[in-house]
Order: sequence, then structure tokens, then C-alpha cells
Amino acid sequence: MAHPLRLLRSILRKGLEPLRDQSPASRLIRLTARKEWRLISLNMLCNLLQAAAEGATLGVIFLAVDLLSRPQGTSINWSSKPVLGWVPQLADLLNSLPRTHLFLMLLGLAVLLKVGQGLAMYVGSVAVGFYANRTSARLTSMLHSQVLGFSFPCASRYRVGDLQYINNSGPGTVIAEINIISSLVLNLLMLITYLLVLINLSPFLLVAAIGMGGLLALVQKQLLPKIRSRAVEFTDLARELSSRMTENIQGLRVLHTSGQLDAADQGVANQTRALEINSRAQTRLNAVNAPIIVILPIVMIAVIAALSMVFFGGRSSGVLPSLVTFVVALQRLNGTFGNLSQSLVQLRNNSASLDLLNSFLIESDKQFRRRGGQPFVAIECDIKLENVYLRYAPELEPALTNINLILPKGQTIALVGSSGAGKSSIADLLSGLYEPTEGEILIDGTKLTSFDLVSWQQRLGVVSQDTFLFNASIAENIAFGTPDINRQDIEMAAEQAQAAHFIRTLPNGFETLVGERGYRLSGGQRQRLSLARAILRDPELLILDEATSALDSESERLVQQAIDRFERKHTVLVIAHRLSTIVNADLICVLEKGRIVEKGNHSALISLEGRYASLWSQQSMQRKAGQTVHNV
Repeated sequence: MAHPLRLLRSILRKGLEPLRDQSPASRLIRLTARKEWRLISLNMLCNLLQAAAEGATLGVIFLAVDLLSRPQGTSINWSSKPVLGWVPQLADLLNSLPRTHLFLMLLGLAVLLKVGQGLAMYVGSVAVGFYANRTSARLTSMLHSQVLGFSFPCASRYRVGDLQYINNSGPGTVIAEINIISSLVLNLLMLITYLLVLINLSPFLLVAAIGMGGLLALVQKQLLPKIRSRAVEFTDLARELSSRMTENIQGLRVLHTSGQLDAADQGVANQTRALEINSRAQTRLNAVNAPIIVILPIVMIAVIAALSMVFFGGRSSGVLPSLVTFVVALQRLNGTFGNLSQSLVQLRNNSASLDLLNSFLIESDKQFRRRGGQPFVAIECDIKLENVYLRYAPELEPALTNINLILPKGQTIALVGSSGAGKSSIADLLSGLYEPTEGEILIDGTKLTSFDLVSWQQRLGVVSQDTFLFNASIAENIAFGTPDINRQDIEMAAEQAQAAHFIRTLPNGFETLVGERGYRLSGGQRQRLSLARAILRDPELLILDEATSALDSESERLVQQAIDRFERKHTVLVIAHRLSTIVNADLICVLEKGRIVEKGNHSALISLEGRYASLWSQQSMQRKAGQTVHNV
């Protein structure tokens, strides 16, 4: 008896888990259940109707077999039957009907009960399906909001493939969990129905059913830990495969130019084989239940046939209907045990995906972007960085150390230095991607953290070396982030960014689709569209993060002309690799190892004969050498 009870406790524990635990997915299931209580109530009502119809059908089977097995001339005393005894008029009517009519009526009743059970099954499935779909829709929105709600450092910890896998698999995981739980509830009701029928027929033969449950519980005890282990491994492998394939597609250019296409293909093939091996092991484990469920009924029927004479032989009537009904009920009970067993297997298989989903949704170990604060309108005086430090992780060296810098309104500030000196880190702080580990950033004397982050970022223009364009038209890419803008302003921004000429040469002009990440355009063309996008925003602060370093001479010249015109009216922060592009800057800061080591305009820094002067001399000699080679 212990094994069936243990199985039942396991079923109840797993089935009720979403009602008890505090994981984000379970909370979402409960929240949606409260909002969609009508669907839940309808599903529960349909489950009860199915169980009642099943029990009534077994009762009709008993009566039909009892009627057929009686000798001619004898009849059933309907007044002694449950329910009918409460309605004497109906019992009298049945007693007066011919035997053939009674049998046909019982057959018709059995068909009607099954039709009613089928309708209840349909309505119940639709109800739980609607509930699951509503939960899935809310989860999809929640996952998207979670990703966009992360702070930039937090989001950067995830690979794009991992985020895609979680977003794609999460809704299906929750739908599967809801459907499995619904199936558990229905099968538990059916289990109770069959047990009541079996107890009513013979409490002694119920031992056969208990034995069957014990065997299934023993099988489950051995299988479930292995199934969960394989499911966890499968989820990890599938997530890794998804990430690898996503990165390969995103990095096609690098794979082509480095000759790594075959190596990347082989890597995916190896991971696919590992996933196949795991899937085969899961298939073997999952397939163990089916043969046992097929074999058990024959064994139990044979046992019942042998014992039926002992338990039913002493009856003067009802031996055959009792035996037939018992066998049918036991057969159905066996199927119900199998369904419950399969549901537990499915729960174990789904648990790994659910754990991954919950680990992503849980908020205690995540950092989220700052919300709220006073709206930012405009820079009136300046931006100040006071004693600013930045450390990307506790175990890493500081990226910035004791930075003190003033960006007066309407002036151009340039940052130069070797790779890793901290130039882009200052830009990241000003654009709100990171917050200082120590020190403060002040806008007209007010802390940047006091402003609403969104309102601040909407007044920035950022043009970086790695330009991102959406797979949309040129006009839509220029207008991104500036809703309700008119076409004339878009074209004017393109003119100012020196982009209008090449746009007009394209077949569809401003309506030309640029392709994924703008692959249909050259690097210089993408850069000019990015600058046009920034110009259209009319930003209070324009950040140029090595915006021309990867361009050819002609593209650089055109972009630089557009920047020069734009600089006259706006505050600009330029991160430069080519010093020739920032000789007219109001202030040039030289950074080394996260510190500002020199400040001044071009002339002052040349006369200082320090690090800047050395860099200028090196680049001047390189330019002269390049011109000599070109002339030759």
C-alpha cells in the first residue's frame, strides 16, 4: 500500500506545486488563474462532469450485462437500485418495459453519457487552452519587458542566443506545465471514480488495483530522477546549441573572412550529436512506461479471472456483470495510472526548462535600469565629471580613476589615447549605460542620477564605429527615436549628414530597405545614416565614439564635414583615433590607463611636448609616408 500512496502523494505534490511555491512562473500562473477564474471554474466543472459520466457509464454497463445474463422470465428489481429507488415512478416504468426495450435504452444511455463526456472533454480542453494561451501571452510580454528592463551591465552578461532561447521556449514551457497539471487533475478525478466503483464491487479484488499502482510507483521511483537529470542536460545542450547557431549567423562575415565556416559547422554538428545522444537516452527512459501499461491489464485480468469464482462464486446473481464491470473498471484504472505516470514524466522533463525560466525571471540577482526622477529638458551651462571612478566588476581593475572633466555647453571636447585607456568608458557613463562606482556626474549642478534616465537619453545623439541599422527603410532608420517627424525633416537631416546624394542614387531612394544590420550599404553610408539619425534628434549632447576610424578617406571627409557643421551649435564629445579630425576641438584630453594625463587645445598640447605631441608626430609621419606611396 505504501507505493501507491507514495505515488499519489507525489502526484498531489507536483500538481499543487504552482499553488504553493513562489517562483515567478508559478506566481504568473496563479495571477492569471485569478483573472481568468471563469475559465478555471469551467475546466474544473468539465472535469467533474467527465468523471461523473465515466462512473455512470460503468453503472450502465453493469446493468446491461446483468440484464443479458439473467434467465428468461426474470427481471431486475429497479426499485432496489441506487438513485432509481429514490424515484418510484421511474422504477415502476422500467419494471413494466420489455427486456429488449430496456437493453436498447441502456445502450442509448451509454452512448449519450459518452457523448456528454466528449462534449465536457472538448469544452474543458478549450477552457484550459484559452487559459494557457493567455498565460503564455503575458509571459511573452513579461520576458520582453525583463530583457528591456535590465540595466545595460546586467543585460551584457547574457549571450544573445541564450536570451533568444529563453524567450522562444519560455511560453511553451508554461503552456506545457498548465496542460500537464490539468491532465493530472482530470486523471485524479477519474482515479477516484474507478476506485469507488471497484470498492463497491469487491473490496478484496481492489488489492489487484493496489498491486498495479505499486508496480507503477516502483517504476516511477527508479525512472524520475534519471529523467530529470537527462532533462536538465537536454536543456543545457539545447540552450548552448541555440546560442552557437545564433552567433554563427550573426558572425557570418567574420566566419567567411577568417576561413572558419567549416569549423563552425563542425562545432554545431558535434553539439547536435550530443543533443541526439541525450534525446535517445530520454526516449529509452520515457518508453519504459508503455510496455508495463500494456502488460499489466492482461496479467490483472488473468488474476481476476482466477479469483472471481472465490469472491463472486457465492452470489446467486450478478457474478457476470460484477466480473465484466470490474475488468472494465480495472482496465480504465490501469490507463489512468498510466496517464498519471506519463504526466509525472512530462513534469520532470518540463522541470529543467521551468527552472531555467524561473532563474531568468527571478529579480533578486538582477540589476534593472533606473526609473523615475525629474525630467531632463536642456543643458544650460555644462556637464561635470567630479572624481569619477568606474569598475566594471569587483574583480577587475578600475576602467576609470579620478576623472575630473567639464564639458561646457556648445563646446567640443575630444578624448584620445590608446585602446583600453578609458575613452569609451566616459562615453558609456555619459550615455547612462553605466553609473560611476565613485564620484558624480552633474548636469548644471544637478546629479545625473536625479534625472529621469529616459528623458536624458532621448536628448543624446550617439554615433559609434559599430553602427546598428534596422532591417527597414532608410527613412525609418533615420527617423528612429524621433516619432511624429515629417519627411522634410528626414531629408534635411540626410543633407546635413552628407547622405542625401547617395540615397537618391538608390533604386527606391529613402524607401530602400537596408537589410539586416544595414548589410546592403557600405560602412561610410551606414555611418552617414547614423549621423543623420543623431542630427534629426537635435541632441543636447552628441557623442562621437571613433565614428570615422573605420572609414575610407572619402567617407571620412564627408562625415567630418557634416560633424564640423554640427559642432558649432551643440555640445560634442569626440572619441578620436585620428588626431587630424580633432585639431579644432576646444579641449583635448589624453587618457592612459583610465586617467587623464594631459589637457588642453591642440596648440597647447603640441607645445607641451608630452604624450599628445608624440602621438601627433607618429601619425604625421604615417600620413606623409602614405602620401608618398600614393604619389608613387
